Amino acid sequence: MNSMLTLTVATIAALVAIIFSLQTPFLHLNQVLAPPQISGTHDYLHSATVIPVTGAIGPESLIFDPNGDGPYTGVADGRVLKWQGDGRGWTDFAVTTSQRSECIRPFALELEHVCGRPLGLRFDKKTRDLYIADAYLGLHVVGPAGGLATKLVTEFEGKPLRFTNDLDIDEEGDVIYFTDSSTVFQRRQFMASILSGDSTGRLFKYDRDSKQVTVLLQGLAFANGVALSKDKSHLLVVESTTGRILRFWVRGPEAGNLDVLAKLPGYPDNIRRNPKGEYWVALHAKKGLVGRLVSSNSWFGKVLLKLPVDFKKLHGLLVGGKAHATAVRLSEEGEILEVLEDCEGKTLKFISEVEEKDGKLWFGSVLMPFVGVFELK
Repeated sequence: MNSMLTLTVATIAALVAIIFSLQTPFLHLNQVLAPPQISGTHDYLHSATVIPVTGAIGPESLIFDPNGDGPYTGVADGRVLKWQGDGRGWTDFAVTTSQRSECIRPFALELEHVCGRPLGLRFDKKTRDLYIADAYLGLHVVGPAGGLATKLVTEFEGKPLRFTNDLDIDEEGDVIYFTDSSTVFQRRQFMASILSGDSTGRLFKYDRDSKQVTVLLQGLAFANGVALSKDKSHLLVVESTTGRILRFWVRGPEAGNLDVLAKLPGYPDNIRRNPKGEYWVALHAKKGLVGRLVSSNSWFGKVLLKLPVDFKKLHGLLVGGKAHATAVRLSEEGEILEVLEDCEGKTLKFISEVEEKDGKLWFGSVLMPFVGVFELK
């Protein structure tokens, strides 16, 4: 390490140490580090109700089956669960691997590659099959009765997928679009992916008839949620690191073109279309001062990675304030129509998905031990 880099690391290390040690109120440190307010936000989500996921955490994605039953969700110990209502609660529905003898703890990062970690979920409305994007084990499908899912895609060009994240289905075209967040980092290393500025994420197309896999986009900064437009002409793809919502055209005269539909002031996760053709985007968190510095200066994040700072403190630096929920509703053209928050994090925080159904918003979270439900006004 040259002397200039050593000095830079030492300087930033000192600043970080000061940040964590300062308690002097007049410095208003929290205000300096905090993320900016989003204009027009409504602090409503604290009134959401919660449905505990007994014995599990991290209900990341939520989906209702073609009959309207559910929701179904994937949790941190590798299971896909189905909500059967207040009387029966959550029941096991599917798994992506049979090697589950060690998968007995609600949350064990070191076992995710063994137990699987179901993230994005989508139902085929015609066949009622459930498609699962497993972060470690690739793209899977399971029939309406559930059970052990079948592998569809686990590698591309001879190399294993590192971080399968989300998917959507074009039933007319008989194809599945899915994201792989990184070729370098796995899910349990997501912080390193963001701080390093990794841009090896990809968008794939899986043809169900030919079984062929095609890469549509590459060089993405933490490719995450994906949603097909109502008219099936384009896909929206989330870049979590940059906060961008990308629009990739798959049909019509614009096919193959890519543009930026929106840029959000945080770390967006999944994106889901509502019945009107609008989109709900879940922000894992908004970006605090340090998060914004990392986004605009790639070297800054790499330096932070070299510091002896644990995950929780690094995460706190990036979000710059109290963990809370932010849900953004976008128009088809990317205009922000509505922002709902739990500004104090009283009920919801670290949300991963917003699913709108029958006048309610259902909230998933990669970290919380419950699903949130909010009645739309």
